Amino acid sequence: MRRLKDIKVLEGIPVLVRASLNVPVRDGKVTNAFRLRSALPTIEYLRAHHAKVILMSHVSGAGTESLEPVYHALKGWIHGLHFCPVSVGPKAREAVRSLSPGGVLMLENLRRNAGEEKNDPAFARELASLADVYVQDSFDVCHRAHASVVGVPKLLPAYVGLTVEKEVKELQKALKPKKPSFAIIAGAKFSTKEPLIRKLLKKYTHVMVGGALANDFIAAQGYSVGASLVSKEGQEHIKELLKNKRIIVPKDAMVAKKGQKRHDARITELSDIHPDEMILDVGPKTVKEFSEYAKKAKTVLWNGPLGLFEDGFIDGTRGLMRAIVAGNAHSIVGGGDTEAAIEEVNAHEHFSFISTGGGAMLDFLAQGNLPGLEVLD
Repeated sequence: MRRLKDIKVLEGIPVLVRASLNVPVRDGKVTNAFRLRSALPTIEYLRAHHAKVILMSHVSGAGTESLEPVYHALKGWIHGLHFCPVSVGPKAREAVRSLSPGGVLMLENLRRNAGEEKNDPAFARELASLADVYVQDSFDVCHRAHASVVGVPKLLPAYVGLTVEKEVKELQKALKPKKPSFAIIAGAKFSTKEPLIRKLLKKYTHVMVGGALANDFIAAQGYSVGASLVSKEGQEHIKELLKNKRIIVPKDAMVAKKGQKRHDARITELSDIHPDEMILDVGPKTVKEFSEYAKKAKTVLWNGPLGLFEDGFIDGTRGLMRAIVAGNAHSIVGGGDTEAAIEEVNAHEHFSFISTGGGAMLDFLAQGNLPGLEVLD
């Protein structure tokens, strides 16, 4: 992939940057600015070389949301940042023309236009018409075949930004771990995680499953998981994987009835989960076991909180964080909820690398490439 330093001329050149600005917003305020901070090095590099910087991104939701709250947060770091209420058309072209060298313009949410997720060639052409150069710096969407990810770089000279370049470098390290090594994969849907789990079992000393994904493995062992979220497919494959001694499955659980809070939950053995209870976190026996693996490891790979983090079931996740920090491993972590848990306790500096991607990180580890990277080759 061609990198930023490979761009011969930037003075006065309009550069279209696919930036990672999809951050959580509540009551009109950005609640976690990790991705915004990660976007700054590429933006500042282009500004320092007097390019006209055009930022395009999306924000998750129904497709009607605005990036304006993100603009207000980002302008605290970028003096003179401008906002355009549309992403394409005459108003967007005029906003680009008005930029002075070193200026930065943020376009409105790309997903307000149906052509973005459909990878509509016409929408890609409209975006490409705004600039002379394309830079991919949004690793979190590189697994999606959207117009701004795979359409535009076919129409302009395309380069990789500093964030994505670092992501690829660090995740390649994760595929060549120093031993002993420990991987923790959480989330849901076994069918989407199976290829990665099988690949990691060949490379890592131990692989632990957590979150709703662990429920599938607990059920495959013959335990009742009550009202817990489980996948309906893949049980035979899971039973086969359970024969591998490298797989680590929770030994106990924190359970609660639907609607109950953390203080109403109870710790239980896997053999005593009631029909109306849900597994919402791992228990202390599990924390003790994986803490030993994490402390001894030279490489730790972690994606996804171990419990229902957003509802306060964070004991297992915090225990894992403490174990990684107490050890001396090269630690690579990712996933929006994982990063949010780290942000909550302000522990970023204790991890070797924190990915801006969740699904993109998992897909890259499983496949070794992504559509948004292949198009830059």
